[in-house]
Amino acid sequence: MKNIGNIGVLTSGGDSPGMNAAIRAVVRTGIYLGCRVFGIHRGYQGMIEGDITELKSTDVSNIISRGGTILKTARSKDFMTLQGMEAAYRQLLKHDIDALVIIGGDGSFRGAVAFFEKYLIPAVGIPGTIDKDLVGTDFTIGFDTAVNTAMEAIDKIKDTAEAHDRLFLVEVMGRDAGYIALNSGIACGAEDILIPEEETRMDEVLERIAGDERRKKEVHIIVVAEGDDSSGIEAVAKAVSERFPAKDIRSCVLGHIQRGGAPSSADRVLASRLGYAAVNGLAEGKSQVMAGIVNGNVVFTPFKNVIKSRMPVQQDMLNMIKVLSI
Repeated sequence: MKNIGNIGVLTSGGDSPGMNAAIRAVVRTGIYLGCRVFGIHRGYQGMIEGDITELKSTDVSNIISRGGTILKTARSKDFMTLQGMEAAYRQLLKHDIDALVIIGGDGSFRGAVAFFEKYLIPAVGIPGTIDKDLVGTDFTIGFDTAVNTAMEAIDKIKDTAEAHDRLFLVEVMGRDAGYIALNSGIACGAEDILIPEEETRMDEVLERIAGDERRKKEVHIIVVAEGDDSSGIEAVAKAVSERFPAKDIRSCVLGHIQRGGAPSSADRVLASRLGYAAVNGLAEGKSQVMAGIVNGNVVFTPFKNVIKSRMPVQQDMLNMIKVLSI
């Protein structure tokens, strides 16, 4: 195990369905390889405060199907300071923790880079974020579940839209990335999808609605990512209502329901593979890398590459929306 006897595992940043499956895989793989595994509660803040307990195989029984994270999660401003990192390091020494597995997004990995540069603690990351905004992996833990949750909600909204001949605006999560909006919108047959990666031209959006009006298309669904540059769902609703004052318009913000619920089978399998890969990566001497799946294979990408880049949106998907919504 390259001088690694004890492994600490933590979840950091926003929660995502499948984190528990990843924790389970880390714990059981570590134990199988002869390590002790310690759960660090509440992310980096729990590391600073010493909120650390050893996890046995039975402690992670029956958690694979649970949403959220049994280790809790938090964002820690204290960890961004030298004093905070020093306090965290002392707690790792106290528990004889030799290496870390960090389940989270790019913010969590930035913290790992800064910590490693000062204390040289080996760390491997697991991409746990519903946004699917990290390079080095085709999918992130929680994305599939979040998209399915949004899709089910939009399908239900579409039913009532058809019953009342309404135009619905639906906001989904995605502060900096539009993948949830893009995938759930395509899956539901949305007429328009507004995402941060592409400039929103309201005149074009309004013209597409006008085209539907001329063709007597009575239902119009617009999916809006929360980080879209249109200034938010209410601004879009205002622009639409001003252009079409007779149109019955409703707005719906799905919010945090997209983070909750039992993870899908795809997220459970992905989390299990990545948890297993992360511990084996540590065993092989890897550090400061994120485990991911690309084209079906496990790959390791340096943290510094992960946090410097964003997963680009595929242009063919954007083109497809315009074709399929006519």
